Amino acid sequence: MAQLGSSSHRVRLRDVLPQIHLGKWRPGSLNSITDVPGVLVNTRSITHREGVNTGVTAILPRAEWFEYSCHAGIFRFNGCGEMTGSHWIEETGLLTSPIILTTTSAVGDAYRGVLEYQFRHHSKDSFIFPVVAETYDGYLSDQTLFAVTPDHVVNCIQDATSERVPEGNTGGGTGMTCHGFKGGTGSSSRLVNGLDVMGNPKEYTVGVLVQANYGGIENLRIGGVPVGHIMATQKTSSPSEELSSKQDSSDKDARKDGSIIVIIATDVPLMPIQLQRVAKRATVGLAKVGGYGNNTSGDIFLAFSTAAKVPFEEVSAGKAVVDPWVPFPRGIEMLDNDSINGVFEAAADATEEAIYNALCMAETITGHKDRRVEAIDLELMKDIVEKRL
Repeated sequence: MAQLGSSSHRVRLRDVLPQIHLGKWRPGSLNSITDVPGVLVNTRSITHREGVNTGVTAILPRAEWFEYSCHAGIFRFNGCGEMTGSHWIEETGLLTSPIILTTTSAVGDAYRGVLEYQFRHHSKDSFIFPVVAETYDGYLSDQTLFAVTPDHVVNCIQDATSERVPEGNTGGGTGMTCHGFKGGTGSSSRLVNGLDVMGNPKEYTVGVLVQANYGGIENLRIGGVPVGHIMATQKTSSPSEELSSKQDSSDKDARKDGSIIVIIATDVPLMPIQLQRVAKRATVGLAKVGGYGNNTSGDIFLAFSTAAKVPFEEVSAGKAVVDPWVPFPRGIEMLDNDSINGVFEAAADATEEAIYNALCMAETITGHKDRRVEAIDLELMKDIVEKRL
């Protein structure tokens, strides 16, 4: 059997620490954002040139996203980052496109890729604002090569599935670092027992996907244990630049602290203002792992609900579905605010675990300018945490 944590045998947190307690809500069958019914995801890594370690992650709120919008809400914990389409979500509470996660230099190409997919495969008259969020992978990937193209985004959207999301060095997270170790893409989910509008028992799902690229080793905590501090003190591993005597000052200057994008999906019937509140709870999960929202970190969180299906607005002349001058109500379900606490906890706990999964599944990588970022040592992590649980 391969050694735990070796480059050929990376596993998720619950496989390393089966006894760890991560909240009272149990995970879904995949323990992934794709446990939310209808949500589709795809990741594409781009490593085809020297010094390029980047990629694209596409999250589709539903297969027919091009016909029906979702309710959505955004929370900005720290704003040194970008999420396009956020003004329209703040204005209307509607998510009208897939969500694309990528690197900083690819925001424009990703935006165009969403539009190209829409125009090639669906209506040219539907009104959408592509949602593209970024974190900076310039430490491990050469930003000047602009490796991500609109076609990468088109293909990523086209191939999205309901399978468990690949984690670690994959998709938009391919070149990302987290708490001084190799980070990237991670996911998790929670099931919350509730009632439907008729009062019948119903099981709801909250799923989270993160693109984790923030933080220093000293602040890393796993299950409440100060793992990063203990590792740094023991000096058994030195993945971060501040602990590495091999990196010169120019490399240190190139290392930006930030960021993390958190996407929360659910089938709980929530209004946009409620989804803003759910998005805020990602901060709780981030804080448990050791994120502080530093000045140069772009910590931007988006929550959406698939419960409501809001028809797209058509913008071509003579093709109005709704007369903009005649008020036209739509029937919408919403959760009673007094019953929302379980959703808050589920979002926070799934965010925490998604970050852990990004760290555990990521592999050591040598990238741009021969910079090397180590994967976290899972054997050492297991030993440190098990002694203190």
